[in-house]
Formats: sequence, structure tokens, C-alpha cells
Amino acid sequence: MIPITVSLFAVPLLFFQAPPPTIPAPDTYTLGPGDQILIRAPEVEEIDNKPIPIDMKGSINLFQVGRIQASGLTTEQLEAAISVRLKKVLVSPDVSVYLTEMRSQPVSLLGQVQAPGVHQLQGQKNLFEVLSLAGGLRQEAGPVINITRRLEWGPIPLPSASNDSTSRFSVASVDVKSVMNATNPAENILIMPNDVISVPKADTIYVIGAVKKPGAYVLGEHHTLSALQVLALAEGTDKTAATQDAKIMRVLPDSNDRAEIPVDLRTILSGKTPDIPLTADDILFVPTSKAKAVGYRALEALVQAGTFAVYRVP
Repeated sequence: MIPITVSLFAVPLLFFQAPPPTIPAPDTYTLGPGDQILIRAPEVEEIDNKPIPIDMKGSINLFQVGRIQASGLTTEQLEAAISVRLKKVLVSPDVSVYLTEMRSQPVSLLGQVQAPGVHQLQGQKNLFEVLSLAGGLRQEAGPVINITRRLEWGPIPLPSASNDSTSRFSVASVDVKSVMNATNPAENILIMPNDVISVPKADTIYVIGAVKKPGAYVLGEHHTLSALQVLALAEGTDKTAATQDAKIMRVLPDSNDRAEIPVDLRTILSGKTPDIPLTADDILFVPTSKAKAVGYRALEALVQAGTFAVYRVP
């Protein structure tokens, strides 16, 4: 018997660079400029398993295919378009297209952000990063951030998420502080294309007149403040204040008019009468001794003009 020897080094070892990971985009996702795709075409080695960016004109340039428009197509539609071109040189081309990077998909930011409008994601970004794209939150921002997402991207991965009445969108809310202070990283979710992020305006109490720090005071997670608390935030009254003639201007239910509620701050400050709670949109007016009467319409005009400073209640 003739011994047979087998060399372990007779077959060369091949090393392949791993292709970039693909993104599980919905079937309805349309490609756009800046996106990156991966084409698998085993019969065309020059393009097989290689990442290909879509240029700013929305097209790609492939070996044996030429320039082809990719923007506005789904991955399935692009597969079909490439296959049609390859049929000129191949009998039955086997082509698959996958998304590897999303770089030009819109997200809408509404409400109390510095730069509301439509912004481009340009790759994967979390909620904090997207808010930063809009310049961050304004002082008037409320305590929650609302997120709306098309269900084709799946439900929003938050405990508060639910489907809207049309069953086309997932909606959820997150706490502003947990995102901005990073106290709950799970709420700092990845944002998807066409998400709508809305930051409602916070409830506000206005202090006008003879106080040292007049302005709008954002309640945040507070639902109410008392007259003394508001005066403390406003750093007290001026020497000329007629504290006994103060008044609260409060919006009447189902009306644009305001009721005038007399408030004797002097007796409240001395502890002779109980403190009075103020609620959202109340105007606390402290007149001077020389100007005791001001119509609520004039005060309303000051509030609407928004020419005073805005402060967040700690």
C-alpha cells in the first residue's frame, strides 16, 4: 500500500473583509442622496458585496450597469432596475440591494426648540442629538417631549408608546429632564426618518409691575405656585409698590377675557391673610403707588408681546 500524504497548506486560505451591517428598513422606505447601499450580485465581482454611496444627485455608477437613478426608489425597485440593465450581459442576474446607512432622511421638530422645522438625520442619531440639531430647547419648553412615528418603522421602544386612532402611527412621551440630564438613558431613543418631535410650551405665570424681576415664570413640572412663591421668584417688590392694590388677572373658562381678582399682598406678607394659589396663565400685577389702576387689556397686550424675560422655576 502506497501511503497518501495530504498537505494542510495545499489549499490557500482566503480572507474576506466583512461587509458593513445592513439596516432593517421598511419596504416603503425610499432611498435618498447620501444613503449607502450594499449590492449582492455574485456574478458581477466588481460590485458584489461592496458598499456604494448614493451621490448628491441621487444616482449610483456601477460596473456593467452604468449610471442609474436610485433616489426615490425602494431597495426592491432598485434591484429590479439593476437586473434589467444586467440582462444585457447576463441571462438571469441574481441581484439583492440592502440599506447600510441612512444619511439624508427628514425629521420634523416642532414647538419650543431654538430652530423648529425639518432637519436631516444624516446617519443614526438619538433624541438628544436631534434636539441639538435644532439648537436645543427654549426656556418656555414644557416638561415633556412628544414623539410620533410611522408604524412601518415599528412601535416606539418606550413604555408610554401606543398606537393612534388610525393605527398608522406610534406615539409616546418622554420626560425632558431624563433626556437632557441623562438620568434615564433608555428614554434617549434612536430617531427614525419622518419622526415628528414636538415640545409643547410650558404653563407659565406672569409677574408684572413694581417687582425687582418682572417676567414670565415657567412652571415646568409644577402645576401651581402661590402669590408669595411668585414674589420670591421675582425677588420681592420695589419700594414704590402698592402691595395692597395688587391683582390677579385670570382667564375665564371658555373665554378670552380675564377676571380681575383683588389681592392684598401686604396682609399676605404680614401673615394676616392666607396665601393665594396662582395657576397657569395668571398675571400677577403689582402697581406702584402712582399707578394703581391698569386695565387688563393693557396687561394682556404686554403678555402677548412677549417683551419680558422668561425664567424657569427651579
